[in-house]
Amino acid sequence: MLGPADIRELAAVLGVRPTKQRGQNFVIDANTVRRIVRTADVRPDDVVVEVGPGLGSLTLALLEVADRVTAVEIDDVLAAALPSTVAARLPGRADRFALVHSDAMRVTELPGPAPTALVANLPYNVAVPVLLHMLATFPTIDRTLVMVQAEVADRLAARPGSKVYGVPSVKANWYAEVKRAGAIGRNVFWPAPNVDSGLVSLVRRTAPLATSATRDEVFAVVDAAFAQRRKTLRAALAGWAGSAAAAEAALVAAGISPQARGESLTVEEFAAIAEQKNAAS
Repeated sequence: MLGPADIRELAAVLGVRPTKQRGQNFVIDANTVRRIVRTADVRPDDVVVEVGPGLGSLTLALLEVADRVTAVEIDDVLAAALPSTVAARLPGRADRFALVHSDAMRVTELPGPAPTALVANLPYNVAVPVLLHMLATFPTIDRTLVMVQAEVADRLAARPGSKVYGVPSVKANWYAEVKRAGAIGRNVFWPAPNVDSGLVSLVRRTAPLATSATRDEVFAVVDAAFAQRRKTLRAALAGWAGSAAAAEAALVAAGISPQARGESLTVEEFAAIAEQKNAAS
């Protein structure tokens, strides 16, 4: 485990200062790291992928429990240092660790066995796109636990009807059952962020959503509905459908009021709208 002194010493040796540009806030509390691994339900047979490992505090905790850990790191200095940190701190598990030096948004394959879990302290500025990209790219990821800005955690786990329910909520729910899994204070990070953090748990659906529409078709409806979220769906979906009348026809056929708004719809209802447009074309 890396404590606060270890983190700062390692950063000093590497000449690293966390940058806002990459949303870097390093976890310096060993108890928080253990809690994340425990809440993620990491198992001895898990192949875990971690995005944004930083100096490696969570990486080491994951390696102590999981079968294998693959870390994806974009920062040149951090990526170069992480294998040495693992080898020095957990020499008996170093052969179970792999590093991918890349932007997580560009990763399309990982070395070794397919990942079964995603556990990460995601950079706040790219948390949602990275999460959705990983879920889409690696369908073998069954369980996910991410630490994100509290506001983002609320959005991801929001239910229809909530004021913060929106695009991230619906798209995450396409892949998984999503729920809040705890709050994280500011003092466990270096530097301490100006916002609180939250844990979000995602357990992938045992069967894909029952719809004839593709994911891209459903997501297009979602994007259109929330681009003008204060408008009724008849108006908000006019551009997507080709006209307000076509939008109304698709909505009525899907059993949804044209006067409803996107924030009231489930992912299944968005899928039904996409299906009706396909049926009409």
